[in-house]
Amino acid sequence: MTKHEAELVAVLRELDDPEWLERPRDYDPGETGALFNDLVAHLEDDFATPCLSDRDTQDSSEYGRITVPADATVCGSRIVVCMSKFGSLALVCADNPGAFLGTGEAQAEGELDAADLNKVCGTLTNLGYAIVPEELLECDYAGPSQLPRHCRATVLPASPERVKGCRKSWPG
Repeated sequence: MTKHEAELVAVLRELDDPEWLERPRDYDPGETGALFNDLVAHLEDDFATPCLSDRDTQDSSEYGRITVPADATVCGSRIVVCMSKFGSLALVCADNPGAFLGTGEAQAEGELDAADLNKVCGTLTNLGYAIVPEELLECDYAGPSQLPRHCRATVLPASPERVKGCRKSWPG
């Protein structure tokens, strides 16, 4: 695990609260919605195309997803950005969360162009988001929240993917 990844895990641990599994105690849907709208607008400007957005994912710590259409990308695969309800955390993936084990694998398979990825990551960074690598979503969960045993090795907060019956993995 890199130093950056270890720092992200520390941030995720700080957000982990067994009483607030899907959103932080101080969650403000209006503020989060405004941040989401701003991110959508920036990505639409960056790719010069409308992006599909889906917000307020039910029973999840994910606030919403923004999809850059495939025809706007160099490789012809859509780019999906998942935004967390836990502050400025985001996941970037090619095609869909879980389609590849991270953006590196998607690039190696020719499904994600480095310039497109840099464009998305640059926008997220400029807007103050921490980008959670999809590879971290595969880490075992061993935090304070009581999860059913089959949920402990599932996903991190920014991810919408949930094992059936699991409503929580990592916070955020």
